Amino acid sequence: MRTASWNILPEEMQLVLSREALRRAAETLAEHAELLAEEMERGTLSDRGGPDALRLFAAVVRATNEDAFGPVGHA
Repeated sequence: MRTASWNILPEEMQLVLSREALRRAAETLAEHAELLAEEMERGTLSDRGGPDALRLFAAVVRATNEDAFGPVGHA
C-alpha cells in the first residue's frame, strides 16, 4: 500500500484536510462531553454539578468550531 506524502499535497488541500480534522476533533470532544453528562444524570458517574457544565462545554466547542473554521471546502 502506498501512502501519499503530506508535503506533496497542494497547500489548499492541506488546509481543507487540516480544517476537517479539527472539526471532527471538536465534534468528538463535544460528543464525549454530552455522554459524560448523560452518565452523570443516570448516576453512573458522580454528579458534582457536571452535566450542565459539560453541556455548556459542548456548546462552546461546537460554536467555536463553526465560527473559526466554517464549512469544509470554503477556505
